[in-house]
Amino acid sequence: MQAVHEGQCGLCGHFGEGHAKNDVLVSILSKKEADVVFVDDCGHPKHAGLHLKVTPISGCDGFVPAAAA
Repeated sequence: MQAVHEGQCGLCGHFGEGHAKNDVLVSILSKKEADVVFVDDCGHPKHAGLHLKVTPISGCDGFVPAAAA
C-alpha cells in the first residue's frame, strides 16, 4: 500500500467516475492509501476520448477533489 495525497487520481472525483463506487474506491478515499497496482478509469471530460486507465497515485492538472466517502 502507498499513501495517496491531494492532487493524485485516487482522491480525484474523476477516478472511477464511470461506474458506481465500490469498496476499493471508498477505501482509497477514507484511508488515503491504495495498492499501486490498482487501475481504474479516468472520467475527466478532457480525457474521455483517450479512455485513460490510471493508478491512484497518478495525477494531472485536472484534479477535482472527490466527494467524501
